[in-house]
Amino acid sequence: MARAGLTADRVVAAAADLADEVGFENVSLSALARGFGVKDASLYSHVRNLQDLRTRVAFLAGGELVDRIAVAVADRTDREALGAFADAYRAYALEHPGRYAATQIRIDQSLIAGSPALRRTAEITYGMLRAYGLEEPDLTDAVRLLRSTFHGYCALESSGGFGAPRDVQRSWERAVDALHVALTHWPREGQVE
Repeated sequence: MARAGLTADRVVAAAADLADEVGFENVSLSALARGFGVKDASLYSHVRNLQDLRTRVAFLAGGELVDRIAVAVADRTDREALGAFADAYRAYALEHPGRYAATQIRIDQSLIAGSPALRRTAEITYGMLRAYGLEEPDLTDAVRLLRSTFHGYCALESSGGFGAPRDVQRSWERAVDALHVALTHWPREGQVE
């Protein structure tokens, strides 16, 4: 029987909080059960296993991240939208390191198809990039450029990887400016020799 008050949503939210405290890779069902004051077996009424829990945390975090980005980019286009998107992404990654790490895991494609948050992420991202006049396959390439740039920057910043005396915020702003230039002058498929 499930412990009173323990629900799948509470378990996932607690796992997300724990991920921010100890790191996503250190979240375990045992640690989570200890936090609730229950035995590990009590959690299996709410999540199938650790992989299921991690996937649910990834969806929770992905939804939080896209909500933040959606608010930031509303009624903005081009450079303003790109900057707002980038800043919201970076702020979430730095404020919620465990949750952010969850957004980077590989998730079964059959689960992704049914995720409203991931569909919304694609709609917002592709919508912002279409303002630059991009269409497929360039859209996919541009998404990969943005994701790898944002993720790489956030990963380096959060680990203290920027040792030069240059202000990290100023470098971030310049990187976003460079991305705007790249997107504005994107080499269309078949144009580059």
